[in-house]
Amino acid sequence: MKLSDIFLGEFAHEMISTRKTLERVPEDKFDWTPHPKSMTLGRLAGHIAELPSLAPLVVQSESFDFAPPGGAPHESFKPKSRKELLEVFEKNVEAAREAVAPVSEEDLMVRWTLLAGGKTIFAMPRDAVLRTMVLNHMIHHRAQLGVYLRLNDIPVPSVYGPSADDAGM
Repeated sequence: MKLSDIFLGEFAHEMISTRKTLERVPEDKFDWTPHPKSMTLGRLAGHIAELPSLAPLVVQSESFDFAPPGGAPHESFKPKSRKELLEVFEKNVEAAREAVAPVSEEDLMVRWTLLAGGKTIFAMPRDAVLRTMVLNHMIHHRAQLGVYLRLNDIPVPSVYGPSADDAGM
């Protein structure tokens, strides 16, 4: 089995739970934040929806500078509605699948670099970037979003098993 197939199997599984979580995001709480240093609920959900878009970038380039010297910084996605949030998420998930599927083992071993203002944040093989910065990063923020939902009395969906909001819990 190819490394890309292994990644895409896990990716598909995690996207199901991620979509279930994003479906719970209430539009009237997009500006809610648990702390002044925290992202708003809408911004956090937008970040989760845009994370799959990193996969095509990783497999089709060797670096990305999100604040390039002399250039415009990366604009973060800030959804205006739950519908837009889910549409962007689905578009990015599909683009990730299409970009990763044909990638060879050799290409997954190519070093990829994330920069900010021309300075290296990290550099690692593409397969490690896909696992850490696409999957693990998304799982981390999905759990954070679950806490945001709980703090707003919004039922948290099951992810790896029943949540406290599932029947019988």
